[in-house]
Amino acid sequence: MVSAAEQLAANVNWAAFAKADELKKRIWFTLGALIIYRLGTYIPLPGIDPAAFEATFNGNNQGVLQLFNMFSGGAVQRMAIFALNIMPYISASIIIQLLTSVFPTLEALKKEGEGGRKVLNQYTRYLTVVLAGFQAYGIAIGLEGQTGVVSDPGLFFLLTTTLTLMGGTVFLMWLGEQITSRGIGNGSSLIIFSGIVAAFPTAIIHTLELGRQGQLSTFLIMAVVVMAVFVVGFIVFMERAQRRLVITYPKRQQGNRVYEGQTSFLPLKLNTSGVIPPIFASSLLLLPTTIANFSAQRGGGGILGAISLYLGQGRPLYLILYVALIVFFAFFYTAIVFNPTETADNLKKHNGFIPGIRPGERTAQYIDKVLMRITVVGAAYLSLVCLLPQLLISYANVPFYFGGTSLLIVVSVTMDTVAQIHGHLQAHQYEGLVKKAKLRGRKR
Repeated sequence: MVSAAEQLAANVNWAAFAKADELKKRIWFTLGALIIYRLGTYIPLPGIDPAAFEATFNGNNQGVLQLFNMFSGGAVQRMAIFALNIMPYISASIIIQLLTSVFPTLEALKKEGEGGRKVLNQYTRYLTVVLAGFQAYGIAIGLEGQTGVVSDPGLFFLLTTTLTLMGGTVFLMWLGEQITSRGIGNGSSLIIFSGIVAAFPTAIIHTLELGRQGQLSTFLIMAVVVMAVFVVGFIVFMERAQRRLVITYPKRQQGNRVYEGQTSFLPLKLNTSGVIPPIFASSLLLLPTTIANFSAQRGGGGILGAISLYLGQGRPLYLILYVALIVFFAFFYTAIVFNPTETADNLKKHNGFIPGIRPGERTAQYIDKVLMRITVVGAAYLSLVCLLPQLLISYANVPFYFGGTSLLIVVSVTMDTVAQIHGHLQAHQYEGLVKKAKLRGRKR
């Protein structure tokens, strides 16, 4: 029979939100931190002409700069102090995560628990500074190479620009960690999320303006809205989808007491790799186009011109390579973040087993087989979600302002944040039950 506390937790009363003071403080802190971040995206770098840079940017907005501009909430287009955004930190986290599978020392730190995690986080911060330094210096060199953008080029400009961009990234890294610990949700993800969502009002207004001018029919606008709702629902369904493997624990005896066997589940997400495959695939494909566009501005052509022609967004070769890279990174990243052998060993240590499967190596092989099968479905889902906006933009002339990558990020971060709010509300209601139980005990 289900207890009153379990019933209450299963049906969280959102009206209790008004009484959850700790949760409200966390939400206000998160909103305040995100407002500070958004203000920083409007502060331009010293020593540049924002109008001249925006003209240069608009001439190359089909490359990787557009992707980074989307993640940064327009900070790249304005060349603000937060132009690098939190991306160096994300890259450093992924690199450290990959290195833990290669170097035994880092893998041992990962298994040490909280202490090892703190050391790995410190390594991630150091690597973030290094990556931000390289990227900031490259941006400073690139700005000097653009005619009319830098008012006073030279060593001082290179130094101040590099330090300013590095400082912006380090500040956002710190801000993201503060949101994670003192706010609600994952700080780094929410920073990227707020940058993407910040463009929503402009996109909606622009779409309505096109409809008012007669360039878009009302039916087409309604069709885009319905399709967007359907895609969001599809993403939610697929992100929550799991393949549950039944795990059985036999009877055990402690002293004179015998505990009955238990059954639990090992959940395997359909999309274990998350949004990493689309981000990596987009970055790799858009980088050659960006270099080709800058080269064309300086009179270059030849091979780079052909690359810009055949690898442009919406081109058949671009779409084929895009899907191929998404599938590759889906399998590659899944193999990195989930180790079937380690999972099987942990089950064996706790006397758990999958019914009909021998513990140890056979269990690892079975988990790996199931994981590969569901990754096929996950990779197909990622490819479909990311390919649909590209096809609509290129061949149907639909003003779909946000690609599949941005939709995946927005939906995933929203689901994670709502889940954390739900968890805080459950904890608050449990505390209320405990207090009531204590008061009743004292009255008796």
